[in-house]
Formats: sequence, structure tokens, C-alpha cells
Amino acid sequence: MANDSAPTITLNNGVDIPQIGYGVFLTPPEETERAVLEAFEVGYRHVDTAQAYRNEEGVGAAVAACGLPREDVFLTTKVWISNAGDERAARSIDGSLRRLGTDYIDLMILHQPAGDYITGYRKLEDAYRAGKLRSIGISNFNAAEVQHLIDECEVMPALIQTECHPYFPQTELKKLLAQHNIALQAWYPLGGRGNDSIMGEPLIGELAKAHGKSPAQVILRWHVQQGNIVIPGSKTPSHIAQNIELFDFALTDEEMARIAALDRGDTIYHRTPELLDQYLHFVPDVDGQE
Repeated sequence: MANDSAPTITLNNGVDIPQIGYGVFLTPPEETERAVLEAFEVGYRHVDTAQAYRNEEGVGAAVAACGLPREDVFLTTKVWISNAGDERAARSIDGSLRRLGTDYIDLMILHQPAGDYITGYRKLEDAYRAGKLRSIGISNFNAAEVQHLIDECEVMPALIQTECHPYFPQTELKKLLAQHNIALQAWYPLGGRGNDSIMGEPLIGELAKAHGKSPAQVILRWHVQQGNIVIPGSKTPSHIAQNIELFDFALTDEEMARIAALDRGDTIYHRTPELLDQYLHFVPDVDGQE
């Protein structure tokens, strides 16, 4: 098994998180254990899953089978918003612990800012105080929602997981996060599965050729040099390995600035009130995992 090679970032509560993780969004439950074991083999020590992905059991099986001490693996999962209210929250968190085969989760995230997300986050605070969660965070919140949560809750979010890539680098949100030492974790750090527009940018191709790297490695290196945490996902073994091979080269300040100039000021993921309402009424079949 390869040695882990990703550096760590210390969150605002003192917990260290590997800067590169393996994301299992859209990984079928029956393929998850194999994919995560392959990620462990090439050096990943951070896995990102969610109740809504329906593959927590596969992640847990890989952790049990990999031979690594539990404390060497950083597990992130997310509570779905329909599972986060009142009495459902404790059962939901315990369900994730059971499916992952662990007695603690390193980071649990409130997946969407839908409905009464303040109550949902307070339930994460309760589990954090009980020692079930080492850190807690949020996902897909905009700056106003982040500020509202900070004003209403007691435990500062350690991290926000959100869309971030060269076309939308979250410049304004990062200003607020910096004030509270909240880390940014980029989902779809390459622009999204099935969307190759960023990796097809001539500039990215130019830099990839200059450094002898793939376009994906250039973009991920751009994230890492800014201090972003990234969770690229792939089911292709060669891509899984390449996505963590980022520490034998560096982008110059000029190259970082040229990539920053790709900012279009718009997201790929467009959130609407109607979509959030759909999320609120969606109940994932977490026990239908294979």
C-alpha cells in the first residue's frame, strides 16, 4: 500500500483533515468498496460520502478491509436535510455511524440549506458535544446563510463544502470564511462530471504540457495552492491515482494569476427555491444499500 502523500489542513477546532479526499458521489453502492480500496492503495486517507449517496456501507466496508488504523482514515459524511429535524436527527447520525462501521465520524456536514437548517445544524452540535462527531460543517450555503448560521449557533462550522473551480472561485464567500477560519472544500473541483469545459481551456492545456501533468492535475494543484480542500471523484483507477499526484510540481504566481482570470462569476450548479423544496421532501433510501 502506498504511503499517504496529501498534506493536512488544521480546522478551526484543531482537527487535521487531509487536503485531498476521494469523493464517492455517483459511485454505485455495489462499486463503492472496490473504488475506495483502490483510493487507499494509492495514498488517499480521506473519503467523502453522504446519506443521499446511498453508499456509506461500501465506504465502511472498505475502511474495515483496508488494514489501516481507523485513526489514519478521515471519514466525511453528510446528513440529508429531511433527516436533520428534531428526533430524526439522532437516529440519522446513529444510522450513518452504523453503516460506516465506526463509533465516530471525523466530519459531518449538513447537506443543504433547506427548511429549518438552524435546527438541523443544532442537532449536529449536540452530536459533536456527545463525541460522535469530531467536527461539523455545512454544504451549499451562500454567504448570507453562512452568516445567519454563525449568528444563531454555538459551534462554528469547521468547513463549508461548496462549488468552487476556476470558473467560479468563490472570491466573495472566501472573505467571510477567512474572518472565522472556516475551511473551504470544493466539490466538483474540476467543474463537474460530464462538463469538460474547464479542462478543455487552452490555458489549462498549455500549463499541463509545460509541467508534464494532466489538465486535471493542474486544476487540482491550483486549488491546493490556495488552501482549498478537494474531493475529486472517479471510478477509473488511473484517474484516482493521478488526482493525488500533485506534490512534485508547483504553479508559479503568474500561472496562478492566469488561471484566476478564467473567473466567469457564475456557477454550474444553479440553486432555486423550487429545488431546495424538492430536496426538503426527498427522503433517501439509506437502508437500500448493497
